[in-house]
Amino acid sequence: MPRTIALSPEEVPAESKATLNALTKNIGFTPNMMAAFAQSPLAFNAWATLLGSLSKALDVKTRDSIGLAVSEVNACNYCLTVHSFTAENLARLSPDDIILARKGHATDPKRDAAVQFARKVIETRGQIGDADLKAVRDAGYTDANIMEIVALVAMYSLTNFFNNVFDHDRDFPAVSPAGSI
Repeated sequence: MPRTIALSPEEVPAESKATLNALTKNIGFTPNMMAAFAQSPLAFNAWATLLGSLSKALDVKTRDSIGLAVSEVNACNYCLTVHSFTAENLARLSPDDIILARKGHATDPKRDAAVQFARKVIETRGQIGDADLKAVRDAGYTDANIMEIVALVAMYSLTNFFNNVFDHDRDFPAVSPAGSI
């Protein structure tokens, strides 16, 4: 059972309405997470700004793969359903690639390096080794790209923590735990 309610359009604070309306228009519906998150205009608008900026980072397959890997580590079932859906339908990842990303890998060598690095960042709380940094650089990522990977890890962790705390009703089909795959 959700620990907070998703707001109806009339209940959304005025300072959150424009952001929520823009996201709803872009997505085609209002996800439960966003309707609840909108209760705090400060947190919601800050997250939406970060989301908008980072939607230009790397490529969509890499971003969704990182989202899957981070959400798996953080055991965020809500985000795993969202990222599994978007990975399949927007990034066009195969079901096998989605499972692989949840386990911190990818079939494409460059994307694999980014996903492994992202998973290492979340697992170690950023206390990565020199070899981890070298591996992602050797795969062709610049320091600016690496900063974007770290920012994506942080953004996905924010929504993971928010959704784990408030346990929203899922908007997308459930997925099996990675350990059972």
